[in-house]
Amino acid sequence: MSAVKAKHQRLVLVLIALAALIAAALLAAWALRNQASYFYLPADIASKPPETGRAIRLGGMVEAGSIKTAPDGVTVHFVVSDGKNRVPVAFKGIVPDLFKENSGVVAEGKLDPAGQFVADNLLAKHDEKYVPREMKDMTAAQARETVKETQ
Repeated sequence: MSAVKAKHQRLVLVLIALAALIAAALLAAWALRNQASYFYLPADIASKPPETGRAIRLGGMVEAGSIKTAPDGVTVHFVVSDGKNRVPVAFKGIVPDLFKENSGVVAEGKLDPAGQFVADNLLAKHDEKYVPREMKDMTAAQARETVKETQ
């Protein structure tokens, strides 16, 4: 019997390693398939709502006049809108400092059977003109001087 050549042995090992790597990637993708949070706008939820209980992200603007704090002091109800469609949202917890009416928000959570979005986490978005509270009353020159002093 002839022995397997070293060249062929290496080729077999490389093919086995490649197959193991592909199998590990497929296994990881299969395990994480339900963990991905998809991004929805209110229009997406109106046209094709996700299944109840599926983790998603809802993005849009906080509708003016919609923020209501429940008597418990920690539950906040508000409406996320895209200008045409509206989704009621409930969040229990501390809201971000930048969370306010007419501002952008991304809520992470699930849609309940009644059509209300129950958020686990809120991410408030600010516009490109954001200025820290400490610098909001300063002129541009004063702000530059303050930044230079801290460097």
